[in-house]
Amino acid sequence: MVREGFAALLRAQQDIDVVATAADGAQAVTVVRDQAPDVVLMDIRMPLMDGLAATRAILDRPAGGHLPRVLALTTFDLDDYVFEALRAGASGFLLKDAPAADLVHAVRVVAAGDALLAPSVTRRLIADFVTRGHGRAQPAQAAVLRGLTPRETDVLRLIARGLSNQEIADELVVAEQTVKTHVSRLLAKLGVRDRVQAVVLAYESGLVVPGE
Repeated sequence: MVREGFAALLRAQQDIDVVATAADGAQAVTVVRDQAPDVVLMDIRMPLMDGLAATRAILDRPAGGHLPRVLALTTFDLDDYVFEALRAGASGFLLKDAPAADLVHAVRVVAAGDALLAPSVTRRLIADFVTRGHGRAQPAQAAVLRGLTPRETDVLRLIARGLSNQEIADELVVAEQTVKTHVSRLLAKLGVRDRVQAVVLAYESGLVVPGE
């Protein structure tokens, strides 16, 4: 009922097409490879294959080079699975009891290539994840950061602190467009899709630690 309710809501939007639904994670992986959707709304807790495993399967082996963006659905905003879903490559998460308008907005946001989480929410989630002991510094990830310029490193630190592009521009006394350019370049160098993944890497590499 919930799944069909979500589908009906999205079908009612003129700019959104629902290409398929799936009853479990294994079915979701198959459907995604067949239909190549732009966005996948993924429940975390499902039979046969949970949403975490399904997200990894979808993003690790994209069909025909097409890489969809995954929105993780959860009941609680601090569910452990949320953090694991972000590490698996999800572009954000949405609470199941979110208003209908938030669901529609979320699909449009990630379809446009942005992360769903607001910077402040991203920081709180990842900081909490790290303080639970799951995010110790990884040497390989730290090595990736060495490819960034000093200014790009500064921008990444500010992203991880929860600042928006405009706030980063104010902090560094530069134009917002300059910040957007730095963000695009550092995402490309780090090999991540969006700000959420960049924040995860910043914490896991030890570049940023909770409480800074």
